[in-house]
Amino acid sequence: MTRFLAGVDLGGTTVKLALADVNGSVVSEQAISTDAHQGPNAVLSRIGDQLAELASQQSASISAIGFGAPGLVDIQTGCTRFLPNLTGNWRNVEVAGVLGARFACPVRVLNDARTATLAELRFGHGTSAPGLTMAFFSIGTGIGGGVGVKGELLLGPLGSAGELGHQTILPDGPLCGCGNRGCLETLASGTAIAAEGVRLMQMGLAPHLYKAVNGDANRVTPREMKLVAVHDSAIKNALERAATWIGIAAANVVTILHPDLIVLGGGVAALGDLLLDAVRDQIATRVGMFPTDNVRVELSRLGDRAGLLGAVALAGDALHSTSSSSSGMHS
Repeated sequence: MTRFLAGVDLGGTTVKLALADVNGSVVSEQAISTDAHQGPNAVLSRIGDQLAELASQQSASISAIGFGAPGLVDIQTGCTRFLPNLTGNWRNVEVAGVLGARFACPVRVLNDARTATLAELRFGHGTSAPGLTMAFFSIGTGIGGGVGVKGELLLGPLGSAGELGHQTILPDGPLCGCGNRGCLETLASGTAIAAEGVRLMQMGLAPHLYKAVNGDANRVTPREMKLVAVHDSAIKNALERAATWIGIAAANVVTILHPDLIVLGGGVAALGDLLLDAVRDQIATRVGMFPTDNVRVELSRLGDRAGLLGAVALAGDALHSTSSSSSGMHS
């Protein structure tokens, strides 16, 4: 029977799943509703059912699972510690234990932004530059991130290295969910950008945005704001200000790490050149200790599949690690 890797990208509303061969080439994908209100046990049960169904369709078995989770996880035990966007926050949920027991295979659990960073190293920009040092900003509902040094994902002792969205940009800025004030996430996430769009619209400063969403604040997104920015100068200024804050954060990372590449992913990356130009400008302006001409700033090559592909790569690492351990035991 063919043996496949399985990747799981757990989101607040949707779970993406994939089967891939041992080289990471995806052979089957599926998306299901998270239905987080049912609780973690029910969610994991349905994930298991769906993985089993995908494997059955391929007449295959699952040899390792990689699992990306939106929050704090324990990379040693495979437990989730705090997933802020899921009902009950998934405190101390034994994800690796549950899925590992069901499929009798190794399971690795990692923060979803770090899995996306891993994907970019393995399947994205890293493919054309092995040994790349890179910082990845995942800019969506929140802002996550990750760092790769010489082609390897930097995790730190808790798997939390690379929380680029929680660096302080404004010392007395808005309160963040992490407890700090003025984090990049409070200023330039998709949520923060949309909130500013709503404020401008409701103050009568964005008439074209109002028309585009029919006055419905729930329909305001960075994408809708980009579409009307040419007409609503206040919206254009808001987008440019958010992009500048992301640029300041990127410049901080460049000063600390001097990477080869800054990668921008997530839904807000759809701002395209407006975002790229601002980030490149801030790096050039604010990094004065060394030349930055060779520091590239690019959009993700993987788009919204980065998290899922990273989970597949994580599964491959789990399988390789297990195989290496087994070989060592029998040598």
